[in-house]
Amino acid sequence: MPTAPRVRQGMTLGLVFGAVLFAGAASGAWGEPDGSTRAPSSSEALPSAADLAGADLTPQQARQLVGDSGDRWAAYLSPQQYADLTGGRYAGVGLSVDREAGGPTTVAEVLPGSPAARAGIEAGEHLVSVDGTPAEQLPVTELVSRLRGGPAGSAVAVGVRDETGPVRQLTLTRAELAAREVEVDHPAPGVARIAVHAFTESVGDQVRAAAAGARGVVLDLRGNSGGLVAEAVDTASVFLDGGPVASYQANGEHRELTAAAGRSTAAPLVVLVDGGTMSAAELLAGALQDRGRAVLVGSRTFGKGTVQQPSRLADGSVLELTVGRYRTPAGRSPDGTGFQPDVPAAGEDPQALALRVLDGLSDSDPASPADPAHPADPAHPGAPAHPGTPAAPGPAGSAPPAGSVPPAASAAPSATPSAAP
Repeated sequence: MPTAPRVRQGMTLGLVFGAVLFAGAASGAWGEPDGSTRAPSSSEALPSAADLAGADLTPQQARQLVGDSGDRWAAYLSPQQYADLTGGRYAGVGLSVDREAGGPTTVAEVLPGSPAARAGIEAGEHLVSVDGTPAEQLPVTELVSRLRGGPAGSAVAVGVRDETGPVRQLTLTRAELAAREVEVDHPAPGVARIAVHAFTESVGDQVRAAAAGARGVVLDLRGNSGGLVAEAVDTASVFLDGGPVASYQANGEHRELTAAAGRSTAAPLVVLVDGGTMSAAELLAGALQDRGRAVLVGSRTFGKGTVQQPSRLADGSVLELTVGRYRTPAGRSPDGTGFQPDVPAAGEDPQALALRVLDGLSDSDPASPADPAHPADPAHPGAPAHPGTPAAPGPAGSAPPAGSVPPAASAAPSATPSAAP
């Protein structure tokens, strides 16, 4: 379910809080890449448990391991697939989808000039089916992986309809699309709304530049399916002056992810979240909420709090396996439950509500801001911790497990909203 940005030359693989694309790979939605070998037969022996990751695995063994693992987030990506995902490009049809609990699957956005746009699909229409399977029978993450489940030039059949009209059956041809991970506008003087669709490489730098000089920031994480952990932590560092962002267990060891010190925490911050906010985006939102740095507005987040550790095989392909769950500074995990916003949208326009909340924060007494070095009281998410509560941050810059993908994430098409397949 996740996608990832281009990995810097010379960096080793690090943690990934996956999003939609890796899940698609795990479900076999990608299909066999050009030049790949057939999936191994069950008679091909896998290495011992101690050697289940790394260069000693063959691609055939990696595929078998993904299929046999029972790990819904496990994935195998060929070298080209991984390069495409980490490079911020992907094969898809250019629409993002959203689904409220128990509701229909809605087209949230259509990328201009994309195959979906050329076919006349518009935001607000309902996605009824994908390749003949009713949309309501599939998790949103599976829908997205199916929409993006083939190379550029391959076809996918979709059924769409507006509120009252008949279902239109359309065949879309996937194209190579560039991911637009960060978009910025200024809905009010001095206010920056920064929409982050996925945590690919350099997203933290882009957010930092967009927030510079703003008197208030709305960080829009709706539909953000996750991405590179390093970029999510770097984005947290834009708004936090050091301290904990998240922790996780890997191979029996407790690891801490911490924000860089020296940042200003003066500008009021509101974070927009919804059912498409997942994985690394939930990590970021939960950290800002726990640390009393931001007010979360919108609806409950997706609920993916597992950590995947990718390993690069000898041929450059990547195997990703779940190694544990992450927790926010207050010890919360979103896995299976998501995080609740401080201010539910409850039928209101979330962005307009976020601006009103931001105005309220701007008008509040700036003399007693939450101490960003202390996580919130777990009993009251979003509130500052009681004075004297230790932040217990890990060493600044703590690195994820050695031999894994850079903590920059794996994200592109999101699991729910903003799943730009």
